[in-house]
Amino acid sequence: MTTTTLLTMMMILPVHAFQWPQTTHLHHHHVSSITTTPPSSSSSRRFKRASSNNNNIIILHEHANENTAAAAAATAASSTVPTMMIDTTATADADADATTTASDYEFNQSELQSLQQQHLDELSTTSSSFSPNNLISPYSSSSSSAIRGPTTALIYDTTLRDGTQMESISVSCDDKLKITKRLSSFNIDYIEAGWPGSNPKDEEFFHRAQVELDAYTFSKLVAFGSTRRKNIAASDDTQIQLLVKSMAPTVCIVGKAHLWQVTDILRADPTENLNMIRDSVQYLVSQNNRVVMVDLEHYFDGYKFNAEYTLQCCQAAVDGGASVLVMCDTNGGTMPWEIERITKETLVHFPKTTFGIHCHNDCGLAVANSIMAVQSGVGLVQGTINGIGERTGNADLCSIVPSLALHCGCENMNCKDNLEDITSLSRFLDETLNRTPDRSAPYVGASAFAHKGGLHVAALERSADSYQHINPAMVGNQLRVLISELSGRQNILGKIKEMDLDIGDEDVVAERALVILDRVKRLESMGYTFEGADASVDLMILHSTQGYCPPFQVLDYTANVYDTNVDSASRVMSKMETHGLDHHDTSMPSSLARATVKVRVLDDHDHTDNGFLDRLEVSEGDGPVDALANALKKALEPSHPELQNLRLIDYKVRILDPESATRAATRVMIEFKDVSTGRKWSTVSVDRNIISASLNALVDGFEYALKEVVAACVIDFE
Repeated sequence: MTTTTLLTMMMILPVHAFQWPQTTHLHHHHVSSITTTPPSSSSSRRFKRASSNNNNIIILHEHANENTAAAAAATAASSTVPTMMIDTTATADADADATTTASDYEFNQSELQSLQQQHLDELSTTSSSFSPNNLISPYSSSSSSAIRGPTTALIYDTTLRDGTQMESISVSCDDKLKITKRLSSFNIDYIEAGWPGSNPKDEEFFHRAQVELDAYTFSKLVAFGSTRRKNIAASDDTQIQLLVKSMAPTVCIVGKAHLWQVTDILRADPTENLNMIRDSVQYLVSQNNRVVMVDLEHYFDGYKFNAEYTLQCCQAAVDGGASVLVMCDTNGGTMPWEIERITKETLVHFPKTTFGIHCHNDCGLAVANSIMAVQSGVGLVQGTINGIGERTGNADLCSIVPSLALHCGCENMNCKDNLEDITSLSRFLDETLNRTPDRSAPYVGASAFAHKGGLHVAALERSADSYQHINPAMVGNQLRVLISELSGRQNILGKIKEMDLDIGDEDVVAERALVILDRVKRLESMGYTFEGADASVDLMILHSTQGYCPPFQVLDYTANVYDTNVDSASRVMSKMETHGLDHHDTSMPSSLARATVKVRVLDDHDHTDNGFLDRLEVSEGDGPVDALANALKKALEPSHPELQNLRLIDYKVRILDPESATRAATRVMIEFKDVSTGRKWSTVSVDRNIISASLNALVDGFEYALKEVVAACVIDFE
């Protein structure tokens, strides 16, 4: 394997998250010096792009290396595409540039494709010797080649920095440490954990991480920051010094790569901005040989505005010693074909520099653009778990990683072998951040492999590939058959199979499935909905199965509310003022709810002659439903102590026919969780009495919790 191969594949020992790397940073191909004069002047155009409508034409730097020049010349000689000549000595003004013709250039798209193919050929040679059991060393002193897609990609997670800029998200330092450990167990290559110069919480994180993170943490922690300020030395910049003090072995700094952003937003001289990038990188690299990445902000918009200056920003970072240059679609408005063209053009100028991609989702294209960039040669992908981030979010790693691994032939990813954990990682993050999971999220959502239509379910019974692009188990998810008025018999049969109810006679099962299906459709016409209430469907099937005995039965109940504090909105403020309370205070007298529940419980210990035991319990709560739940749990726990782990985590009410006013039917849906296992389930009920609807949903939820642990409930078919 030669030094021109993409990346030396080698087995590396786990490195402490804050241990200084012993390997040197990547060696880079230095494009010869670029003028730092603002493009508006009449200086020589070292990087030049055709102003014609032919977007396929790109320009190589005038001092491209001999191999590149030879390859370009060879390709040009055999090409039938009209060539365009590059004029690198011209000092024409803007008007002259605007009138440039095709005869002024000498490099065309076929030459670009030839160069790209050379990189892909090198990549295929390297990847053929890669062992899935090996880990990719992000940096290797034995290779000077860049990391290139599409078959190799490093994954860079910025959930804890860019992701926390999403509205309503805030993460404690403890949660950051917990999330970091989980990301590392997934073998994420880089974890951008925060910006030490922006807030005390991130400074605390990097201080605690040195002590609290596992010594064998796989991932490299990254501290985020920005280039030095204008007209100040990097060594004197407070924010740069905080990056050094973070003790993170890898830092990523953001610098502007859009000429208009530099002059009008940053209000800096374009030459000074280039110096800011180069000086900041150079200083940080000099501090214990840190690995430095540069996020080139507004890269694609800047390239379209003035490609020469944007490429000069790349060169400034390379001259400073940056290991990775990250092209950022900061505003999220770049189209996939623009990502492809600009990425390929950029990589030709810097064949020995690793590039990354950072996309935002303002046009709903962050995932597609990230994948397109890898296909175009990018070797590092930045994103967040579940796509959280400012405005409409960042590129979703929970979609990108599986797509690269399963559909794009990206064999060399360290997290590829842990793909079956990505669904649990997604849900762990939502749980930690107290977010409601996106059920329709690709790959990891609860509905990602859920099937409702009867014809679809019937086809799935014949072949799992008929309506699924992958096996759900590959990403740790599972197939779900939904029951609704659109269901067919096969949906019910699929549910029976999913529940592992081997009833025996297929004709009997098929007949019973039709009966259950008819019941479902009649109930849905009354206002029930079973799509989000699988537990109620399972119980409906069990109750229709011979041999099943419910673990308990509610004989009667009462629910009362005692309230002397009957206040309208117009009077409540005066009473709060009388008691000296503010609107956050919960100590003001309020209503009291009390419920009585009488249940008949299956007595596994045969304390009575007929095997049943009746209990009457009274309990109080914040409202009648809370009081009923407390009383029911109190009555059942003596026989079933496992209910101590049961929690009600969501309660939803919907009025089905509001035109009926107080006589309207009400649908209640309750979600439960077993805190010992993390298992969740939902039940549904409909009634014109909201208390009755709530109790019925509660009863289903408690019964579902017990159906697999109570011996008398288990159906024996033998």
